[in-house]
Amino acid sequence: MGYLNKDKTDALNKAKRERGIGNLGSPKNPFDYYEREYGTVPRDTNRAPFQWVSEVAYKNVHRIVTRGYDTTELMEEGYGVIEVIFVDYQARIPTVEEGQMLNYVMIMALEDGLSSPAAISRIVARSMTFLTQACGASIMAFGHAYGAYSAFGNRLETFLKIAEEQDLSLEEAAKMLVQENLHDEALGVSDLMLKDPAAQRMLARAEKLGVAGKYIEFTRHVVQAAQKAADGPMDLDMLGATGATMLDLGFTPEATWAILAVTRSFAAGAHYIEEVEREDSSRLGQQLTPKEDYDGPEDRPVPPLAERAAHAASALSKTPDEWKKRFEDMKSVRGSGFSIVEENQDPSKKSGNKKVGKL
Repeated sequence: MGYLNKDKTDALNKAKRERGIGNLGSPKNPFDYYEREYGTVPRDTNRAPFQWVSEVAYKNVHRIVTRGYDTTELMEEGYGVIEVIFVDYQARIPTVEEGQMLNYVMIMALEDGLSSPAAISRIVARSMTFLTQACGASIMAFGHAYGAYSAFGNRLETFLKIAEEQDLSLEEAAKMLVQENLHDEALGVSDLMLKDPAAQRMLARAEKLGVAGKYIEFTRHVVQAAQKAADGPMDLDMLGATGATMLDLGFTPEATWAILAVTRSFAAGAHYIEEVEREDSSRLGQQLTPKEDYDGPEDRPVPPLAERAAHAASALSKTPDEWKKRFEDMKSVRGSGFSIVEENQDPSKKSGNKKVGKL
C-alpha cells in the first residue's frame, strides 16, 4: 500500500470510476485502471531503477570520496587540485612530473587577455547578471576554432589508428592528415605563433619532464608536413601544443576541452568583476548602433499592405536553375546563412563527439 491508506485509495478510485475518464474504464484494457494504487508501491525489479550510478564519486554525511580516495585525506596528505583532476578524470594519482606539466598547461590556459571568453564575460556583465552566468557563458566560447581541443585530439587519435592499421610510419600518417586538413582551424599548426615561442616551450617542457609521448611526437611530424605543404610560413600553435601535451598526460580530447575551458573561466571571472567595477550596466534599448556601422540595404519606405503583392518576393524555386540563381543571390545577404558553406560532414565528426552510452 502507498502513502494513502486503503480507504482513501478505494474512495478516490470509486469516485473516478463513477465519473468515468475517457476510455480508462474500457473492458478492452489489459488491467482495471481504477484499481491501481497511489503513492509508493514495491519497486519493479524488471526495470532499471530511477537513480544515477557513478564510479566517479559518492558523498555521505561523513566524507566525499572520488575514485575511492577520501578528498579530505587527499588534502591533508598535501595533494592539490592538480592531483585531484587526475583522480577525477583518470582514477589515478599522477607522477610528480605529470602534475608539474598539468600545472604548466593550466597556467598557460588560464589567461588570454581580451579574447572571446573574457569578452563574452564582460558583455554578460553589462546586463547586471551573476558572476556565475558570465563564467558559464565564457566556457561556451570554446568551439571548433577557438580552443578546439576535442576536434584536434580526436583527429590525432584517428590518424594514429590509421597508421597502426595500415602499418604506416608517423611521418606518412602526418602527411595524410595534413593533406586532408591543411586549412582546418583545428589543425594545431598555423601562422599564429611565428614570433611567439610559447607553444614550442610547452613541448620542450614536456620533453624535459619526461612526459612527452606518442602524441607530441606525432604532432611534431604534423608540423613538419604542414610546413612543407603550406604556401606560407606555419608553425605549431597553442592548440597543437596544449592538445598534444594533454593527450600525453592521459586525458581524452573531451576531458581536455572540459579542463581547459573551465580553467579559462577563472580569468573570465576576474574580467567580469573588473567590468562591473569600471563600467556602467547596459539596459534594454540603451545602446545605440549608428548607421555609420551599418552596411545593409539603404533606407527604404515600407510598402502599404494594399501594394504588398507588388513588392513581395517568393522564396519558391520551380527549376534547378532558379534555385541555383537564388542561392547565389542570397549569398550577398549577410546574416542569411547562405554564404556559410557547410562541409557536408556530420557535425559530430567535426566536433569529435563520440558515441556515448553502454557499449
